[in-house]
Amino acid sequence: MPVIHFDHVSLTYGSREVLTHIDATLAEDRIGIIGANGGGKSSMIRLINGLTSPTTGTVTVDGVDVKDKPKDIRKRVGFVFADADNQIVMPTVKEDIAFSLRRFNLGKAERDCRVAAAMDRFGLAGHADHSPHLLSGGQKQMLALAAVTVIEPDVLIADEPTTLLDLRNRLNIRQVFDTLDQQLIVVTHDLDFLRGFDRVLCLDRGMIACDGSPDEVIDFYVRLMGGM
Repeated sequence: MPVIHFDHVSLTYGSREVLTHIDATLAEDRIGIIGANGGGKSSMIRLINGLTSPTTGTVTVDGVDVKDKPKDIRKRVGFVFADADNQIVMPTVKEDIAFSLRRFNLGKAERDCRVAAAMDRFGLAGHADHSPHLLSGGQKQMLALAAVTVIEPDVLIADEPTTLLDLRNRLNIRQVFDTLDQQLIVVTHDLDFLRGFDRVLCLDRGMIACDGSPDEVIDFYVRLMGGM
């Protein structure tokens, strides 16, 4: 698995410090990040693929500074947003997946093969020529996953992947996540979703308040929120 390293990272928006002195090395297969709204979770993961740059400190992926080579990093680190509609850019499902490959020097045959394989893997083969906007919420999330994994990244980051999903689709996306080869980093309020992960971090007020096994960190977070 890739090794993601935060070295004394802080992030400030205007006069507001969003992250404070983050030091962490992420090398496990399955990592969850939890915490209250505004605690810095989404800001932390956006630093990993260069969507945001740290105010101080460095973020590296296998020793490569994300700030120095953001385009190279984005080929290695895929990002799935909570609202899949934010990632839809093309008029049909197959075109939307193919759009992700525009940065790669691929022949038409290989590009079409990758797109077809991605649609088949995520249950979208019957929707190739359909508008993505006509898909259900669960299918849109599968499309977002297909469009990201088609570039074969080393790391997949998912920001609140179950927020807009019903129970059936939530269970489906968890099953799909279990089949992924990539290192997976998930930000979520769905605490049960993280049972069985290798590691969970709890962010509170921009700092890592707890870091350990899912049971340990989830119990800490529930107590922090006054639930015990």
